[in-house]
Parts: sequence; C-alpha cells; structure tokens
Amino acid sequence: MRIALFTETFLPKIDGVVNTLCYLLEHLEKRVHQNLLFAPEGSEASYGSTQVVTLKGFRFPLYPEIRLVPPWAQVGEVLHHFQPDLVHLLNPLALGVAGLRQARRLGLPTVASYHTDLPGYAQLYGFKSLDRVAWSYLRWVHSQANLNLCPSYATLHQLQARNFPGLKIWSRGVDTARFRPGHYNEATRSRLSGGHPRQPLLLCVSRLAAEKRLDWLLPLMRALPGVRLAIVGDGPEKAALQRRFAGRPVVFTGYLHGEELARAYASADVFVFPSASETFGNVVLEAQASGLPVVAANAGGPAELVQDGWNGFLFAPQDQEGMIADVRRLAGDRRLAHRLGRAARVQAETRSWTMVLDGLLRDYTLLQEKVSRQNEEQARPRPVLPLMWDYAQVM
Repeated sequence: MRIALFTETFLPKIDGVVNTLCYLLEHLEKRVHQNLLFAPEGSEASYGSTQVVTLKGFRFPLYPEIRLVPPWAQVGEVLHHFQPDLVHLLNPLALGVAGLRQARRLGLPTVASYHTDLPGYAQLYGFKSLDRVAWSYLRWVHSQANLNLCPSYATLHQLQARNFPGLKIWSRGVDTARFRPGHYNEATRSRLSGGHPRQPLLLCVSRLAAEKRLDWLLPLMRALPGVRLAIVGDGPEKAALQRRFAGRPVVFTGYLHGEELARAYASADVFVFPSASETFGNVVLEAQASGLPVVAANAGGPAELVQDGWNGFLFAPQDQEGMIADVRRLAGDRRLAHRLGRAARVQAETRSWTMVLDGLLRDYTLLQEKVSRQNEEQARPRPVLPLMWDYAQVM
C-alpha cells in the first residue's frame, strides 16, 4: 500500500504525536509499505525509508515550537505524483486541511486521527471564548474524513458528544524491550537524584507546558522533604519552572532519548503525572513498562491505564492534596511501590506496538476496499428507464 501522511509536528520536536508517528513509520517500513510524509519546514528530511516533504509555515503564537502550514499550501502536484492508496491526517489543523482538500479532490480514502485536546488547551491559555469556534472547526475538518481515530474511550465519548462522525479507537502501544525494569542504572539514579540515590526518587516525563500542570509538583516537594524529583522534557515553560523550583531537590534533564530515557524510567521509584488533559498518555505506558507505579489524574487516557490500587493510584482531577497523599504513600512504602510496579509491567506487556499498528493496517485495508466499492458503484452506468410514451407503444 502507498500511504501519504500529513502531520502538524515532526522531529526534532518531541511530543506524543511525533512519538506515535515514528512508531507508525517504522512499522509501515517493516510491513513493506511505501510512505510519504508532509510536515512543516524545520522537520527532518527523512525517517528511515520515508521521505519527508517540508512546507513553509509560520510560528503559532500560543506555541512558538509549532509551525503552522496554511491550509492553502500547494501539495496537489507532489501528492498526485506519489499516487497514494490512502491518506492519513494526524491531528489535522492547518497542513492537514491542505492534505484533506487534495485527498477529496483525488477521491482517496482518508483517515484523520485526533490526538490533542486543542479546545481544552485554548481555555487553559485564557482563550475560553474560542472553545465553541475550536470545536466547530475541528468537527468540520473531521466530518470530511472517511474514518476518525481517537486514542482512548474517554476521547471517543468526548467526540461523540460533539457529534464527530465515523469514530473508532486507535490505541497506543509500548516497546517493552526498550522500556523495562532491567535498564536500572546506579549512575543514572545518582544523576537524577542530584547525588542522593538512597532517597526516594520521583520521575515526571512531560512536555514543559502550562497544560501539563507541572507547577503542581512544587507543593508536592514542599510536603515531602527527603524526596527527590527528576523532570525529563523541554518546552516553553522550562525557564519559568526552573525559577519556581530553584533551591528544591529537583533535577531538570531536558529531552532524553533512547537508552538514556529508558534508564531514567527504570532508575526511579514512582512516576507522577499531574496533567488532566491527556487524550492518551504515552509516557504513562512507558513508565508502566519500566516497572513504575504511576500516580495520575483520573481523567482522559491515563484513567484507562492506571487501575487504582493495583498498578498505581488515581486522584480526582482537581485534587492536588489527593495527588500528594498518593505519592507520599508510595514514597514511604517501597514494598507497596514495588508490588504496584510489577503489576504495571504485567499490564504493559499486553500492549505491544505490533498488535496496535497491525490493527491500524487492517483498518486501512478495510477502508480502502470500502471506498473502492463506493467509487465503482458511483461510476457504474445506471439503466435508462423507458419514457411513458415508450410504454404506451409497447402496450
């Protein structure tokens, strides 16, 4: 199959969408499909065997890390030359709309996947008045796709309530060979704990942005003296967070990749994730695969990954004290933390990327066959019925 993909973000930027897309591209190459990726300028020129077509855009005012390619971008000639069998739009907002327009013009089966709660982010950034407009725009975009994928049942129900059509779950997997307890490393633990490896070590892996609520970790550190915290990631709030946590036993590592990231997970004791706006929560699953108990908000995707009291703890989305109490319980009881961490690993082993992405390929194939049948029926000549006077002549 020849698949054209459109994304609003790509490497070197790192987030949940890019992470998922990279696994998808690797899997498509493994299954010997041919792919072409459209992305904003500044993206890497290729990924494995996939060529990346970069297009000029402008910086998104709310999020300078993101470049928006306008919906009128000229992608038709390249897309027509590639001759795709199917188009997949990841988080379509601007560039995705350019891909959608051309896919419809060419009569191609089109998949759109919803990854980010953009209306929710607009509210967090002080643009509550844009909530209705944002939902209307996203519904208009997704209503033109043949199939709309979302990562969790929480997101599915949210989109159903907003009258998004053609919805189906496309969950996420985890590389349990890359993320596993065996990557524990004393030197990594010493570095993440600021040279105090014997003290309880909390870990948070996240984009450093306002919607992730990392400021919630400050009262947590005030309430738990003797506990260390490592924050892995980068983003627009990094400088502000470093100022707020100055003088606290907190280590900011920036982005970590590959084995270094895997060692960070495996060398910690507890994973804490304050965000209440996650459509899935890839980092939660990576922490679980690494054998960590997770403390997360009972909202969105993480609420479907964490089973309270079995592989971690869930706190009410606005209950900061509840989060602190859950972390205090795990940091003070290593036997409990280890027991919940083992259960987390058991669950993660049931969520392989191979299973998840092979399921996506089946959806691709079924959609391609369905649209092909529809196109054939529309092109089939209709029988010409005789006029009334022809009947009269026969009679």
